[in-house]
Amino acid sequence: MVGGRPCDPPTPLGPSHDLYCIELVAAPGINGVSGRVELASPPGPFTVAVTADGHARFIPVVHLRGLAPSRTYIAWATTPQMDSLIRLGAVKNGRVTLRPIEFDKFNILISAERSARVREPSGRIILRGQSPSTRPFPPDLMEFSLGAAGSSHAMDQAEPDSSGWPMVPTPPGLMMLPSEMALRPDVTPFLPTAETPVPKAEPHEVLFLKDGDIVDLDAELVRRTIDGQSFTMYSYNGQYPGPLLEVSRGAEIMVRFTNHLSDSTSIHWHGIRLENAFDGVDGVGVSDAFTYKLRFPDAGIYWYHPHIREDIQQALGLYGNILVRDPGAKTFANREQILMLQDLLIGDPGLIPFGQESPTHALMGRFGNVFLVNGEPGYRLAVRRGEVVRFYLTNASSTRTLNLSFPGARMKLVAADAGPFEREAWVESVVIAPAERYVVDVRFDRAGAFPLVNQVRGLDHLFGRFIPLVDTLGVVTVSPRRVSPDFGAAFAALRRPPPPFAALEPYRRYIDRAPDKTLVLTLQTHGLPFVTERLMQLDSIYFAPVEWGGTMPMMNWASTGRQVRWVLKDPATGRENMDIVWHFRRGAPAKIRLVNERRAFHGMQHPIHLHGQRFLVLAVNGVPNEDLAWKDTVLVPAGAVVDILLDAQNPGEWMLHCHIAEHLSSGMMLHFTVD
Repeated sequence: MVGGRPCDPPTPLGPSHDLYCIELVAAPGINGVSGRVELASPPGPFTVAVTADGHARFIPVVHLRGLAPSRTYIAWATTPQMDSLIRLGAVKNGRVTLRPIEFDKFNILISAERSARVREPSGRIILRGQSPSTRPFPPDLMEFSLGAAGSSHAMDQAEPDSSGWPMVPTPPGLMMLPSEMALRPDVTPFLPTAETPVPKAEPHEVLFLKDGDIVDLDAELVRRTIDGQSFTMYSYNGQYPGPLLEVSRGAEIMVRFTNHLSDSTSIHWHGIRLENAFDGVDGVGVSDAFTYKLRFPDAGIYWYHPHIREDIQQALGLYGNILVRDPGAKTFANREQILMLQDLLIGDPGLIPFGQESPTHALMGRFGNVFLVNGEPGYRLAVRRGEVVRFYLTNASSTRTLNLSFPGARMKLVAADAGPFEREAWVESVVIAPAERYVVDVRFDRAGAFPLVNQVRGLDHLFGRFIPLVDTLGVVTVSPRRVSPDFGAAFAALRRPPPPFAALEPYRRYIDRAPDKTLVLTLQTHGLPFVTERLMQLDSIYFAPVEWGGTMPMMNWASTGRQVRWVLKDPATGRENMDIVWHFRRGAPAKIRLVNERRAFHGMQHPIHLHGQRFLVLAVNGVPNEDLAWKDTVLVPAGAVVDILLDAQNPGEWMLHCHIAEHLSSGMMLHFTVD
């Protein structure tokens, strides 16, 4: 069965009632009338819906009782200041689905009107309600400004000159309390060093591989210069990112890997349905080597990265793409661009160190302040007028979910992690979580400059306000000269893929089936500083579906894996993380329900990745998915319930985990077996 809807009677394993349902209150003197508004997930390709500029998009579903049937009733949405108003539509007793709402904070009004054609409310207000996002408000700051008196952890706030840690950069416009500014992680700062000069990193090369080829990959130190600062970082084969491996579907290759770093590492082949022995979870010791045997049964865009201290090794440059082509596929594009997206945290003295014994940024993950495309800031591309460019996008960030767009250019969504969508779709932007991949076609039909931007709405947790966060990752410059050939007509069509991808319809019967397994995503903490505990408790009044930016930089940075334990819990057995024992029968699709617990100390999104398998996203908060595609990573918004269907075709013992690197390093993983 489809998971419950947010306005259904609340259950521990259902979507959050208080984040996705508004209880309507009758106006004074109005009796016998009641209602609620479900903030439903739009049935689009992403598990969270936002506009191109980052505003959350909800479909309001109104449930009303007791209205006099002889009157006309209209639903409205307004901002709290009443400076913007939209007419949602006519309503009546029962269930009515209305037009989308795209405000940060809003009120819902139901008015009685003389005519259904009114453009603004003129009649009596019958019912009203406020969005959950209106609840945050500034706390009494006095107790925080005085420090941590009365807490056993009051002295956890080390002095800046005694900790060995440089100050973490703070986003402009955000105010930090003095007690926050004194926080430091309780671990040793770590950055790689070299006893002898190391070579300068080079841009990555493309390795065109055929069946039976052998390729060498070495993990080694390199010198990088980013925004004028020079750093010692990691690389595969001295390149940033690692070499792009391009192969044909069905090919098998060997990768001889050698570890020249001072710590153990590995290579995980993300999304590839390969033999379990070569999945890359086990480490390769210092100066050791290992040969991976890779087979590529599925066309798509994949990537490789370490599976040991990802929070350090991946952030410092150990990642690369794999493009698996279908020899018979047709691409109606003038060119292709394979882009790996990452953010790096850089302060005045250089890279902000990592935690040596345990990860820092354990609460929300490490948000960077410098955006990189293929390892460099300031991506540039020159094209001709009318060009269609196919972009293969991979989010290699530790925690940041991106909302990408090319303002002024039309964009078509073609494929997800492991295959095409049932039908291509026009999109304003692409919401891409860590480890996710998407393929989009973009047509640049006029001369000029088209920025690649990430536009989101950050939540200032201290003052309860939403703030625009806009970052330009690069620019596409379009010349006046017309392109040839012109794929404009092909671009205008929304296509369906050929078999076997077109044969996803039979899987829809699982949407209404009860889940075979349920997994709760939650959090445990201990020993956090007083100011962190108090501010986070106040923050729990409302969790946005996605934590888009690092708007609590000091508290997040100072939290470590010693204080924070992210948890996957099987409610059927009570087991957690690596104590969970799951078995699936090979060839028998299994429905898994992912429940992101609202009551957690800090609720936030989790990109959940399954090794060695593929799955379909069936539903979000009870709303069935209308456009299926094979995936290996799915974003589960805060307080939400996401149903996936595991294909379970690849035998072996595999891992399921959150792909926020700091959450994985803080315990958020389990093993499952397919046999």
